[in-house]
Amino acid sequence: MNVTILSKEDSSVEVEIGGQDHTLLNVLKDSLLRLEDVEAATYDMNPEQSGSKTDPILYVETVDSDPLDAIEEAANNLQEDAESFEEEVRAAL
Repeated sequence: MNVTILSKEDSSVEVEIGGQDHTLLNVLKDSLLRLEDVEAATYDMNPEQSGSKTDPILYVETVDSDPLDAIEEAANNLQEDAESFEEEVRAAL
């Protein structure tokens, strides 16, 4: 996975995420939207229509927090959820 920050301001960021599809981006967006300081989170899977990019672009806007910190927190939450799910599946076997 190749991650490139295309633009960043105090409360917004555009991140190109190479080699990924809806599988990661949809759950990451959902995890971001669950955070209190995230005002908006979306992604574009067809960015070649907006600037000749070929990889998906994640857009995040926050209130009173760094959007990169929000992405890190959302990713950590996803990891914790996946580990918890794995434990539940193993316990059910």
